[in-house]
Amino acid sequence: MTLAVSRDLGTAAVAARVAGLRKEFGSTVAVGDADGQAGIDLDIPDGAVLGMLGPNGSGKTTLIRMLLGLTRPTSGDVELLGRPMPESAAAVLPYVGALVEGPGFHPFLSGRENLRRVAATEPLLATRAIPTAVDTALERVGLGPAADRRFRGYSLGMKQRLGLASALLLPRRLVVLDEPTNGLDPAGTRDVRGIIAELHAGGATVVVSSHLLTEVEATCTHVAVLQSGSLIAEGELRGLLDADATGLVVTTPDADLAVATLRAADIGAYRDDADEPAVVVPAGDAPEVIVLLVRAGVAVQEARRRRPRLEELFARLTEGTP
Repeated sequence: MTLAVSRDLGTAAVAARVAGLRKEFGSTVAVGDADGQAGIDLDIPDGAVLGMLGPNGSGKTTLIRMLLGLTRPTSGDVELLGRPMPESAAAVLPYVGALVEGPGFHPFLSGRENLRRVAATEPLLATRAIPTAVDTALERVGLGPAADRRFRGYSLGMKQRLGLASALLLPRRLVVLDEPTNGLDPAGTRDVRGIIAELHAGGATVVVSSHLLTEVEATCTHVAVLQSGSLIAEGELRGLLDADATGLVVTTPDADLAVATLRAADIGAYRDDADEPAVVVPAGDAPEVIVLLVRAGVAVQEARRRRPRLEELFARLTEGTP
């Protein structure tokens, strides 16, 4: 199901923007340059699915809280859906769905009752529409059969699903999900991936903070990488991976011969048959590699630049891995 988002606030090239943003807790710098007074700058394009990445303590959740007006920055500016925050929170937040730092609900109420209470606080949701909106959200996250069970009996994954349902009660311009797959099994993780795809197809902007890099790579169009409160890389995911591309992937039915030929010439290579017989050459001059293979009688079907996985790029950015 694809839901179209409301455009009552107008449109803008960016769904969210921070400039010179800095947050300090006493002597601890949570967001910003720890060695000086510089803050971070970040634009989140309208309609993008942005993966916010970083090790624990890198400042992801603090940045998200400042975006949503839940925490005031020490310095810098925040703009959400074209309006300054937190001054415009009352006007902007009805168009924003968020799951931040885990869901909080009444333990002795059922999932349905909890969600109805949340729905009653939504200014853009008419009272008569609440029952349908609640039922739809519960089914969307796979909680329909457990909707009338008490929240205190929910597993961690079920609690997370209910929190996600609260963010999906009505079409949103922006959806912010802080570790949405926390506690979910593989099926639940796939469900979240599908929901993100639906939101993107409907024109919503999605910000996802996650440690599951394979999921980010599968669902996100853009990434922002934080470390120790600093923004160390950001941009379109495909562009970042292409810019970091090194070496070659050679598709050939003669993979063993290709590996032996290249290693005999002191060029590192290994087989990778994940999709079809291929040889990965992490480093080496492309023309030299192709000439060596052809002269050895290797049938070269395709040769392309080796694009790193997001996990490799993330490791290089945050751990200094060569």
